[in-house]
Amino acid sequence: MDFTGKTALITGAAGAIGKDIALELYKNGAKVLISDINQDAVDAAAKEIGEGCLALAADVTKADQVQKVVAAAADAFDGKIDILVNVAGIIGQGNVEDITEEDWDKMMAVNCKGTFLFTKYVVPMMKANNYGKIVNFSSKSGKTGSAIMSHYCAAKAAIIGFTQALAFELAPNINVNCVCPGITENTGVWQSASSGYIENLNMSIDEVVKKFTSKVPLGRLAKIEDVTAVTTFLCSKGADYMTGQAINITGGREMH
Repeated sequence: MDFTGKTALITGAAGAIGKDIALELYKNGAKVLISDINQDAVDAAAKEIGEGCLALAADVTKADQVQKVVAAAADAFDGKIDILVNVAGIIGQGNVEDITEEDWDKMMAVNCKGTFLFTKYVVPMMKANNYGKIVNFSSKSGKTGSAIMSHYCAAKAAIIGFTQALAFELAPNINVNCVCPGITENTGVWQSASSGYIENLNMSIDEVVKKFTSKVPLGRLAKIEDVTAVTTFLCSKGADYMTGQAINITGGREMH
């Protein structure tokens, strides 16, 4: 895939998946600006990606910080942001009676409000340039709910609805899709989720892995490169006739 001449803004890019997506776009010719909540972490990620990769921290739940990142990208890229990948998100666990109002609000703010804010401030540039590719991050849990994760599942289901609505609203020149990964190894989300299952279900890590892989027809957890490959395809010319889709990356565990 050739992204020469394209510009990209990726959130949550200090994490394993966001960084790998940014790297793939960069290696294939895109000019890239990455963002995450911690400046040191996002600077380190940019250094790994390569010379010329720009980095600016922001709390995705704060409109003024999001606007600064988008403005910095606009300045660096001559007012043209072709690709927006909203990776930033958090996960959490707990029985519904134990989830606090603060837990619920934070889950919705980071996963949903953050995606909304970056989209809100990038879309005017995409409209002005009659071109855009937006890829949002949902989850397998946004398609089928998971026990002790009701607030996370609700937030990720909302991302699918948001994506579908925007696909209608922004057509025909802006494509909006989302990805729905299953459990992906070597990520912060997997570390958090597996730790929660070990504690909440009284299982060893080996038992947790066995429990989840037993439900996957392809017999393994997702790898980071599995998620990156689908995401970068949705950013490419090859996906010009795709919009409003919620693509499963689950090894067959999710089939709708």
